Amino acid sequence: MERLAQDMERLAHGARPVARKILVAPDSFKGTLSSAEVCDLVDKGIRSVYPGAHVVKLPVADGGEGTVDAVVQAVGGTKRPLTVKDPYSRDIRAFYAVLPDGRTAVVEMAAASGLPLVGDRRDPSATTSFGTGQLIRAALREGCREIILGLGGSATNDGGVGIAAALGYRFLDRQGREIPPTGGGLASLECIDASQKESLLESCRLRLACDVDNPLCGPQGASLVFGPQKGASPEMASQLDRNLCRLAEIIARDLGKEVLDLPGGGAAGGAGAGLVAFAGATLEPGAKLVLDLVGFNHALQGADLVITGEGRMDAQTLRGKAPLEVIKRAARQGVPVIALVGNIGEGISAVYDIGLTAVFSINRRAVPLQEARRTSREDLIATAQSLTRVLLMTGWA
Repeated sequence: MERLAQDMERLAHGARPVARKILVAPDSFKGTLSSAEVCDLVDKGIRSVYPGAHVVKLPVADGGEGTVDAVVQAVGGTKRPLTVKDPYSRDIRAFYAVLPDGRTAVVEMAAASGLPLVGDRRDPSATTSFGTGQLIRAALREGCREIILGLGGSATNDGGVGIAAALGYRFLDRQGREIPPTGGGLASLECIDASQKESLLESCRLRLACDVDNPLCGPQGASLVFGPQKGASPEMASQLDRNLCRLAEIIARDLGKEVLDLPGGGAAGGAGAGLVAFAGATLEPGAKLVLDLVGFNHALQGADLVITGEGRMDAQTLRGKAPLEVIKRAARQGVPVIALVGNIGEGISAVYDIGLTAVFSINRRAVPLQEARRTSREDLIATAQSLTRVLLMTGWA
């Protein structure tokens, strides 16, 4: 009402109303569009219908694919390309980012240890997070003393031993030989040697952006819940679960750290628990961490509408995904939120109770996912145009 009164006063004096501020803050559409691309396409659709709109673009993430790009676009910094090992120990070009302070680095597991990197060969007993450890080590040696690691999207189930191995830890079998730093390799683990670990870890703060609260082991643990998504059969998932339980026992014995029941310890195939033990890391809700880092609350000030989005909005959104955090924060300030998504799944009714105003699928012809991906750019622009036309028709702008 206050904004309407201000507009009426300006009109009385012959001035045009101030353009509505629209904050566009989407997550990526995984495997299809980055969050920055979604911002640009929504902006294009809005402006083609409402040229005077005040659009503020703020890509967001929750620790998965796109976290580094979202942070760099929002606060600046430089991406550092680096050749590291992929989940199957093949050379690959990955990256991390150093922020403008020169002391903070942002790393995402998806860059070096992500599920898309393995293609159709999904075998969490054979994959390693070693490449992510190489990225962390490079950031440490560049002088970074705070590292934010996004745990989303990993192809691994190794309890973080791959990362730790790249940072100097040795994982030994009964004969004193180093085991493969993989989920399957943990079956032979007998002891952990920390004598050669990277000394810079002692002066580093490692923050883990995590979007799950699953423990390391058990029915809700990393292997049994997420292992099948990474290619594990029921038998393999059970063996991987036993391996992680064994890892927790040896961590408690050799390092004096209890991680078995740690909430979030099951993130990234147990890397959450492992890095708490190996590097003194802290687990933090990923969406909250990233939104704070990119300055979401500041960008929200004065907004009349927020547009968020993701590839698929469903019950998983309620488990702490980035759009949910956007909706919560906007609702606290009384700002309506509209979501543009690739697909709408089951279980989203509770999102309306939290503060979502409306959700629209950009799949305008109701075609299968692979076909929809081919026209996702045009469909997203067209959906943003349709939304803007409705807003203009109602006199909102």
